[in-house]
Amino acid sequence: MIDLIIFDCDGVLVDSEIISAEVLIEELRNVGIKIDRDYVRIHCLGRSFPTVAKAIRESHRTPLPDDFEMRYRNTLLERFETRLRPTEGIAEMLEQLDIRRCVATSSSPPRVARTLELTGLDKYFGEHVYTASLVERGKPAPDLFLHVAKEMGIPKERILVVEDSIPGITAAKAAEMNVLAYTGASHLRNLGIRLPDDTQSFDNWSDFAHLLRQF
Repeated sequence: MIDLIIFDCDGVLVDSEIISAEVLIEELRNVGIKIDRDYVRIHCLGRSFPTVAKAIRESHRTPLPDDFEMRYRNTLLERFETRLRPTEGIAEMLEQLDIRRCVATSSSPPRVARTLELTGLDKYFGEHVYTASLVERGKPAPDLFLHVAKEMGIPKERILVVEDSIPGITAAKAAEMNVLAYTGASHLRNLGIRLPDDTQSFDNWSDFAHLLRQF
């Protein structure tokens, strides 16, 4: 029944959210804005940088420097070079997966491209990588997932979305697609995230093939 699987990137394909949170907290501290992991969990996970920046400006009533986004992204990519890892078991699962797949992420095109390249996962997706820059509204709006469905020519009821954040899960449900929550990345343990109780979850990619059979 499933003809396409849409994978989120950060926190699903790669264990990057803790690194991103650390860099954001550090860079904001450098410009006099103090946030903690709870703030990141509530306002940042699963959202695009423009959405995050807007939340920071509004909650702290202060503008960000013009070069803040560039410095944040550069520092993050530098940190990725030595610390970024794929989530455990994802490459082995993708090697065996015989269903069409793609990536749909709130990350910027350069970031997701480098992320997939660094972890060796780019070969599993080719050109089928979609970012929030392609649509007017990012997650939790359904726009990106609906855009992917149209681009790949798959009915929404035959699509499975794998997400790790509340905005991503909300977007998948708003798009009326099937959804599974992946909970195996480190940020779900370290940031205290609680996913919706009505969303089926798993934390080990070795279970994924079995879970697919229920759809």
